[in-house]
Amino acid sequence: MKILNPDTVVKPASRYAQGVVHAAASERIVVAGQLGLRPDGSLAGDLEAQMRQAWENVFAVLDAGGFARTDLVRATIYVTVPGQVALYRRVRDQMLEGHLCANTYLEIAALAAPEFQVEIEAEAVRE
Repeated sequence: MKILNPDTVVKPASRYAQGVVHAAASERIVVAGQLGLRPDGSLAGDLEAQMRQAWENVFAVLDAGGFARTDLVRATIYVTVPGQVALYRRVRDQMLEGHLCANTYLEIAALAAPEFQVEIEAEAVRE
């Protein structure tokens, strides 16, 4: 994989890639939106706990397919609590352990149930 942050576009506001190049003959996994739900179905506590659990769920799906977090090429994050991009960036950076991928953060009105505060979709490629 090749990370792209060209000088001809604005520098990323945090640790993410403007683009990711991967070989077309790779295996790809698309991870459905993951909520802050634990494996037993209980909801993780506050927004930060839900973010961490949602990432853990993404990693569990990746692992089940034989992928690593370093294979991530894109993540889309939906958050229902306004003004939490700094918290999200801190959690993302910790959870990705320095790995960069294309990233989109969206603040939205609601998810499938009012208690859900975050959902993370992801794509990974294994070369």
